[in-house]
Amino acid sequence: MTTFLIEIPHSENTVECQHVIKLFVESGSHLLSHAYWGCKSGVHKSMFISEFDNKEEALQTVPPFLRRNANIIELVKFNKADIQHFANGNKQQGMVEEN
Repeated sequence: MTTFLIEIPHSENTVECQHVIKLFVESGSHLLSHAYWGCKSGVHKSMFISEFDNKEEALQTVPPFLRRNANIIELVKFNKADIQHFANGNKQQGMVEEN
């Protein structure tokens, strides 16, 4: 399975924040228990990190009314060798562009 970050933005209006929470409660979405909310820091989004088979499955867990604004981001962890490979690739690409 793949790990995804789901971000659901909403306005800073208190009524809209409450409305978004109410939609999750009423939808019975299991994501509500895994929700992170950025509202106290001025970032008006609810965020979830969970595993799904694909991006479409992740989107289907979002209550229908909120799907159009949801951002679904595949998360990948790189090990040290991966990072070194990308760093070397970028250096080589830069050298090619300079020639």
